[in-house]
Amino acid sequence: MTAPVKKGRAQGLLQRNNEAVARFVFLAAACVCVLCVALICAYLFATALPALAKIGPLQFLGGVRWDPNRNIFGILPMLVGSVCVTGGAILFGVPVGLLTAVYLAKFAGSRTAGVLRPLVSLMAGLPSIVYGFFGLVVLVPLLRELLGGPGRGKSILTASILLGMMILPTIIGVSESALRAVPGSYHEGALALGASHERSTFFVVLPAAKSGILASIVLGVGRAVGETMAVVMVAGNQARLPGGVLEGVRTMTANIVLEMGYAQDLHREALIATATALFVFILLINLLLARVKRGDRA
Repeated sequence: MTAPVKKGRAQGLLQRNNEAVARFVFLAAACVCVLCVALICAYLFATALPALAKIGPLQFLGGVRWDPNRNIFGILPMLVGSVCVTGGAILFGVPVGLLTAVYLAKFAGSRTAGVLRPLVSLMAGLPSIVYGFFGLVVLVPLLRELLGGPGRGKSILTASILLGMMILPTIIGVSESALRAVPGSYHEGALALGASHERSTFFVVLPAAKSGILASIVLGVGRAVGETMAVVMVAGNQARLPGGVLEGVRTMTANIVLEMGYAQDLHREALIATATALFVFILLINLLLARVKRGDRA
């Protein structure tokens, strides 16, 4: 056997060994991620189920009063508050973010996009406490002067606007990437058939990027639902069912962070059960959007 043949076989064996090591490393990383999620789920449900058994599932999920001093734990006001604030953030953030992504991907010049993209990235890097401070000193007084209301500026509307601003970087970044991933032949084909640049973008390119856009909405919803500090500062933190968008509200995340520091026994277990309900809520939203994506592909 000649030396070049031996050298080639040795290199092939070394390459196979490297590939095996790489596969093992990737598998180990994936297993660590799955294990972390599994441990979190196991802890949440192991702690939440005994609390639900003591309180009662219907009383916990459908109760309208939260009074730890009397062992009354009903999270319906917080659940409704989270849904209202998240829905308002989507109504504000998704159209603005999507139109901004379309502009950056298909309409903006290189110099304009070069200025806007770093600003969007800067928004993504701002801590939530900075957003909360902005909402407290700017949005709350502004809405109090313009609209008034029982919440005196701290309301569902204020929290929705602020959260809509916070999810913009996520929606813009992911949606722009999805739009740029659409083959240029789609746009060129529409232009060849007589469509204008605008019609080609909104009726051909945008539907083709629907999967990535839905992914951006999922990430934005996750950010909005899980946000805590900014919401605590501007939402009013009133654990009752809201009667309008100008009233104060308390979300599930705010309820947990406000009371976990001193909670004990059943109170602490009820807060962990609230976190479990939040986890299931986000999971249901993801499953719903995934079903929508599969329906569109079908």
